[in-house]
Amino acid sequence: MRDDSTRRDRWFPAVVIVVLLAILAAGTANNLVRNPQPRLVADGVPIHGAAQAAGERGELMQHAIADLDALTLPSGATLAGWDGPWRFVWPRDASFVAAARCSIGQYDQADRVLHFLDGVRPSSGRWEARYSATGEVIRDGREPQLDGSGWVLWATWFCRAGGKYWDLVRESADEIVAVLTPDGLPAPSPDYWERPESKVTLGVVAPLLTGLRSAIRIATQQNHADEAARWRTALDELSRATDRAFGPDYPRTPARAVSFLEPGLEPIGIGGGADAIVTVLGPPFAPAREVVSTAINRTRGVLTQPNGGVTPGEDWRTDGVAWTPQTALFALSAAARGDRATAESLLSWLDRYRTRSGALPEKVNRDLEPAGEAPLGWTSALVVLTGAALQKPLPIPG
Repeated sequence: MRDDSTRRDRWFPAVVIVVLLAILAAGTANNLVRNPQPRLVADGVPIHGAAQAAGERGELMQHAIADLDALTLPSGATLAGWDGPWRFVWPRDASFVAAARCSIGQYDQADRVLHFLDGVRPSSGRWEARYSATGEVIRDGREPQLDGSGWVLWATWFCRAGGKYWDLVRESADEIVAVLTPDGLPAPSPDYWERPESKVTLGVVAPLLTGLRSAIRIATQQNHADEAARWRTALDELSRATDRAFGPDYPRTPARAVSFLEPGLEPIGIGGGADAIVTVLGPPFAPAREVVSTAINRTRGVLTQPNGGVTPGEDWRTDGVAWTPQTALFALSAAARGDRATAESLLSWLDRYRTRSGALPEKVNRDLEPAGEAPLGWTSALVVLTGAALQKPLPIPG
C-alpha cells in the first residue's frame, strides 16, 4: 500500500493558510457591511470676518475660533454642528465652548453661551440631552444625560461666573448629590456615547467629580458655607467610590474582576473597556495624580487607530474610524499635564485632516478622509483649549 503522508504534509499547510485567509476575508467583509465607511456630511460653514489667532498654531486656532463664531447664534445658543441632527444645543458641547472662549479672554462671548444655558436650565438640575436653538427640549427618545450637570458647573467656574449664575450652580450640584446611591456612585445614565446604559459609566462619573469640585470653589468664593460643606461631603464620597470601583485602570465601566500579578506589579482590572473620558480625571479637569496619568497614557495606546487618531472606547464600533473630539481630549490632557510633544503631535494630526474649507470634522475614516459633520463645535472648542493650555496653565478645580 502506498504511503501518501509525505504528500499530505506538503499540501496540508497550504490548505490551512487558504482556509484561514478565507475566514479573515469573510470577517473583514462582514465588518465592512456592519460598519460602512463614513463620509463627510458637510465641508464647513461660511465664515465672515477674521478671528484673532491664538497660540503657535495660528491658522488652526484661528479657524477653530471662527467656526465657534459661526456655530454660536445671537441668543448664545451654540450648535453642535450646522446640519440636520447636529443642529441642536448639547449642554456638554456648549459648556466646552464657553470654557474655550474664556481660555482666550472672550468673556462676553462666553457669557452669551452661559446665559442661554441658564435660560433652559431644568429646575431639577438634571439636564436634557439636547435643546433646540430656541430652547425647547428635543424629544427624540434620548434620556436626560447626567454628565451635563457636571459640565455646566465646570464651565461656569472656569469662566468665573458662579455669582451671576448661582441658581444654576446650586440646582446642578444638588442634583449630583441627590443621584448618589449608597455605594457612593450615581445611578446609570447615558453620557457622551448617547445610548442607554445599564451600568454606571466613567463618562458620567468623571464630569460629576469635576462639577462638584467646581461647585465647591464657587460656593466658597460666594460665601455659601453650607452648600460648600454639603458638596464637599458628596465629593469625598464619590471620589472614594470612583477609585474603589474604577481604579487603577479607570475603564468605562467598573472592571468585572481584578487580576493580581506577580509580587511588585500593580494589579490590573479585567473588563470594563478603555474609554477616552479617562482624560477628565486629570488636568485641566482635576488635580494631577500619577495613577491617573498612567491610566490616560495606557488608554490612549489602546484606543489609537491605524489612522493615528483615537476611537471613543474599546467597546465602541470596531471600524478603524477615529473621532476628533476624543483625539482632542487627549491633546488637551497632554498639554495640561506638561506633555507638550504629545499635545503638538495630536494637534498636527487634527490639523492634517481638516476639510478643504479648513473646518475640523467629526471623524477621520479608514481612507484617511475627513468624515461626519464639519465643523464640530466640541472639537473646535477642545482645540482652542489645547492651544491656550500650551501658552499658559489652565485653571484646575480642586
